[in-house]
Amino acid sequence: RRTVISHALNQIATAHRYADEQGTSYEKLNVIVAHLGGGITVGAHRKGRCIDVNDGLGGEGPITPERAGSLPGFALVELCFSGQCTKEQIKKLLVGKGGLMDLLGTTNLMELEKRYLAGEAEVIAAMDAMAYQVAKEISSLWPAFDGEPVDRILITGGIARCKPTVEYIQKCLAALPAGVTVYPGENEMLALVKGALRVLTGQEEAKSYAPPSAH
Repeated sequence: RRTVISHALNQIATAHRYADEQGTSYEKLNVIVAHLGGGITVGAHRKGRCIDVNDGLGGEGPITPERAGSLPGFALVELCFSGQCTKEQIKKLLVGKGGLMDLLGTTNLMELEKRYLAGEAEVIAAMDAMAYQVAKEISSLWPAFDGEPVDRILITGGIARCKPTVEYIQKCLAALPAGVTVYPGENEMLALVKGALRVLTGQEEAKSYAPPSAH
């Protein structure tokens, strides 16, 4: 079984925000939400429910500022048994010290954007690879909707402020039958407030989440 850890709160908050702006509800839309931060998760939200998403903390998905993303299985096995790294070092290479940190020595997207625009080939190659993999992850979720149309692709998180990366993703997705809306930054605190208000005003019922089974 896959264990999935994603940016669920910000993804759902972003979907609600888009729905509000369109004069409709989260429960009536099909959207794909890409949270781009230190970790990157991309979720398929079908009529008010996230039905598929990559395990961003467990190493799945695109390369990120500090995570290696999905890797070729055989190459990873070779590294694990090479004797060059401990188990903990490999985990750090996958999540924490991988990705752009490993390739470019920093996770500072403001600095990297300046270097990108200045024409540094190494930076352009790494950041375009990240954007390309995000676009691939987004497009891979189309089958999750069982043939229903996708209403919108939503991009959020801190990296959504990085113009070259967002433009590259938009270029890659231009042929898909859904437009892209960008909401830079993270909205977790506002999402918690709005969720509580929806319950208090009777728009939603509070949900109870059972603890994991002992089995």
